[in-house]
Formats: sequence, structure tokens, C-alpha cells
Amino acid sequence: MDTYNQVMNDVIGALWSTPTFFALLGTGILFTIWSKFIQFRALTHGVKVLRGTYDDKSDPGAINHFQALSAALSGTVGLGNIGGVALAIGIGGPGALFWMWVTGFLGMAIKAVEVTLAMIYRDTSDPENPHGGAMYVIKRGFGDRVGGWARPVAWAIGAIFCVTLLISTMTGGNMFQAWNVASITNTYFGVPTIVTGIVLAMITGTVIIGGIKRIGDVAGRLVPFMCGLYLLAGVAVLILKAADVPALLAMVVREAFNPTEAGGAFLGATAWFGLTTGLRRALFSNEAGQGTSPIAHSAAKTNEPVREGVVAGLEPFIDTCLVCTLTALVILVTGTWNREAAGPFEGQIALVEGADGSLEVLADTSIESLPDLPAPDRWTEGNSFFLVAEVAETSGDTGSNLVRVPGTVVSDGNGGLRISWGDLPAEASDGATLVDTGVYRDLVGAALTGLAFDRAVPGLGKWLVTAACWLFAISTLISWAYYGEQGIVYLFSEKAVPAYKVVFCLATVVVTLPNFIRTDTQLGNLADLGTGVMLVANVPIILAMSYQAMNAFNDYFRRMRLGEMEGPHEAPPIIDVVEGRDVE
Repeated sequence: MDTYNQVMNDVIGALWSTPTFFALLGTGILFTIWSKFIQFRALTHGVKVLRGTYDDKSDPGAINHFQALSAALSGTVGLGNIGGVALAIGIGGPGALFWMWVTGFLGMAIKAVEVTLAMIYRDTSDPENPHGGAMYVIKRGFGDRVGGWARPVAWAIGAIFCVTLLISTMTGGNMFQAWNVASITNTYFGVPTIVTGIVLAMITGTVIIGGIKRIGDVAGRLVPFMCGLYLLAGVAVLILKAADVPALLAMVVREAFNPTEAGGAFLGATAWFGLTTGLRRALFSNEAGQGTSPIAHSAAKTNEPVREGVVAGLEPFIDTCLVCTLTALVILVTGTWNREAAGPFEGQIALVEGADGSLEVLADTSIESLPDLPAPDRWTEGNSFFLVAEVAETSGDTGSNLVRVPGTVVSDGNGGLRISWGDLPAEASDGATLVDTGVYRDLVGAALTGLAFDRAVPGLGKWLVTAACWLFAISTLISWAYYGEQGIVYLFSEKAVPAYKVVFCLATVVVTLPNFIRTDTQLGNLADLGTGVMLVANVPIILAMSYQAMNAFNDYFRRMRLGEMEGPHEAPPIIDVVEGRDVE
């Protein structure tokens, strides 16, 4: 397992190197300026399009603009908004939120460009099941237009994108979601993680059998409800803590450019570590530049590619600037990110050199050595905790010279519990010293967000965040299942889809096996691997073809300004838009 984790860290380090960050930020800035700040078009014209004032049942496609956005949002508004944000704040500090805002704003331009390109080159030969995405942009926009040698080259580039799409589908789009739900359900209700995995797989399988129309129908109902419920609860918490919010926002901006001091469960982070952490988590959450959302938007009924592009620009705003921000502020305002220790470790503990020369934990394993948790919580099998140690070099997991000394509560084989001590990180090989004996409950991802809501209103995290996790995860799983399906169709044809759906559902179960994931670093690796490989494959495609999107923007808004296009017409009833009846 240590070798596996080291390989994962090396791969992710290569994918998320400094050039990657500058390339992404540069792409967002370029598209923002080149498109004359398309973000503001998304927030104005995009809302009108979303309301159904341009919907036309005779246009090519399968679902209306609202359902297409809902299907795409059901893939982006997922556990990245609950668990991913908790990871960002938990290891990157308050400054990570500032960089999430920056990424969200720039992501609006990237999303508008990539979706517009996908709409220009989508395949609507099957009106009930349109196909689109980066693979068709390069295949039809480059291969078919140039012809000859360009066709196999373009197909191969599209195939590479589809392989990265499948990797991301199985990791961030599937396993990250399922594990977070299983973790928080186990934390609050003691439900075995494998049971949660099986239930999620059954629900997902039932929905994805129906294809994009059923996915759009389910998403159109589920997304507004789950977002509204979560936003209302978050706003309620912020109202209760309103006096602290202004100082908190000032701290977010200040610590974006300064190292965040360690304190409590937060082990400290440099400004660069906060930037990179915020950027990763925001990109994982809103998927700008990944090339996933264009697949869902390609099913929209419209004969104007730009129209769907500006609608897509709303995604990062809703996902990052609203939902992610709310999660982060709740975690920060309740002090959950740098929470105090549950209490001191009551037994003997020391960090000593083992037989192989590496540092290991020599400590009591009695469950009685752990401090009592605040009622009604108690230590149960599978609970993780940590103590804090200081090392000589900066840790890649924390961005500081502090590391975790991990432990897990396990069965003693006789109906009781005991402590199992984990391995120390590689940075401890040259020596480590315990900072103190404080024991911190290791809450990874969504469980940390749940605690934040509980600290504000006891019981709110248990019920609201668990329910939100289930809804968010189900919506994300069904959308990502469709994304992966489109990659399978491009690579192998429709005949391979049934087998793919079985494998997808099995992966949902496998990740919830006990001890499959034990730390926030391992959880973050799942997200970073999937996001990283897709960005590397997709960004060059949209950069190379972006001039066509810009030409389309200029032409569309020129015609709109001169009154040379039809519409808008009177907005249909909202219920008809939500259910897609306005285009039937």
C-alpha cells in the first residue's frame, strides 16, 4: 500500500506541477479577455435562455436548456461541494477559498468556450441521443475538415481524451462520491460502508438504464431541490454567526497571500499550498476545462451553439461561487477547520526507530487510552484519529513541517475495540517529535462538513449533510455514468455500454470496502488523478479550437444586437421548463 500511495503521489505531482497551474489560470484569463468577459453574458443573457424564452421544440437535441444545465450541474454539484471543499479548507486553510473564487470566475469563461465548441461539432444524427464533447470537437472540427492524414490523428486524440474521461469517471465521478457518502453515513448512523455502496449502486443502475432523457428528467427535479435545501441551511448558519462573517471574509483574502498559521486540527499551510489546494478542489468541483459538461450540454435542444455556451457559463458560478463558498464559510465560521483536540491521549506513546531503521509508533492500544468524545458520540469501529508531530522537512500532505500520527479504532476480535496505529509519513524518516498528546478526530471530507453544521445547530449536520450527501452523490453518479458511457461509445460503439454500466456500479461498491481509503490524502488523490488527466487531455484541444468559439460569440451577439435572430418569446410556465414539456 505504501508503494501504491507513493506512485499515486508521484503521478499527481507530475499532473499538478507548476506549469499546470499557470496553464489553467492563463487559459481562464485569455478566454475572459478574448470573449469580452463572457461571464457577464452568462449572468444576464444566460439566465433568460435558461428560463425558456428561447426554447423551440423544432430545434435539434433531446432536452431543453434547463434540463441540460441540471444534468451538467448534477455532475458538478456533488460531494466536491461538501467533501472536496472540506478537504481544501482542512489542509489549505482559509486562503484556499479565495483561490476557489478566482478559479470559479475564470472557469465561467472556460466552460462557455468548451461547451460552445461542443455544440458546434456535436453529432445529432440520432435526434433522441445526441453525442458531443471534446472527442467530437477534434474529430469533426479538425479531422473531418482537414481530411486525409488528419482523420486518424484526430480520432486518436479523441480516443486519448476518452481514456482520461473513463479514468476520471471511475475515480472522481464515482469512487470519491460513494466513499464520502459511505463515510458520513457510517459516522452518524453506524451503517456498514459496504451497505451504502450497494444501495448507491442499485439506485444509480436504475436511473442510468433510461439514458440521457431519464437522467435529464431526474436531474431537473433533483438539482434545484438539493441545492435549495443545502443553501437555505447554510445561510441559516451564517445568519446565526453573522457577527463573525465580515472578519472571516477579511481573513480569507488576507491568508490567500500569507502563510496560514497552524492551530488545533489545522497543521498549517504556505500561501502557495493554499493556492494549489483551492485551485484543485475548485476545478474538481466545477469541472471547468475537464471537458465533462459539454457532453451533457450537447443534448440540449437549440440551433444556436453560443446559446448553450452562455448557459453553461452559469455552472461554475452556481457550483463554486455559491455552493462551495457556503460550505467553506460554514466550516470556517464554526471553527471546525482548526478545532480543538478531543482530549489528551491517556496512555504511553513514543516515536521510536524500528528494526528497519524507519520511525514507528510505540504506544498503548487500549481503547481506554482515547479521550471520551462529546455526547452522544462515542468511539466505534472504523473511526480514525491523529496526534500531531513535528518533522524537519515540509510535508507534501500538509504544506508545513507538521504531520499526523494516525490511528484507527478496530475490533479486538472479542467483541471489544482496540487501537491500530498507522504508518508515519515519509517525511518522518529523518526524525519526528510529538507536539503534544492531543487526540483529534480525523474527519475526512463530508464528515468534517457535517461536524461544522452540528457545531452551529446540534443535529443539523447529522441529518442535513447526510441527506445532502446522498442527493449530491446520486446526482453526480448518474451524470458521470453518462459521461463515461459517451467515452465508451466513441471507443467501442454502443454494444459495449451494458458491460460498462455493470463495471461502473461495481466500482461504487468496491470503494466502500473497509479500509479501501483511510486518509484525506488518499481521498484527495482520487479526485486529483481524475481531474488531472482530463485537464491535460482537454485543455490543448479547447485552446487549439477556441478561435472558432470566439468567432461564434461575436457573430451571435452581433445578430442579437441587430435583431437578426428569432426570440425571445414569452417564458413558458416554470413547471413546464423543469419537466421539459415546453420542448415536447
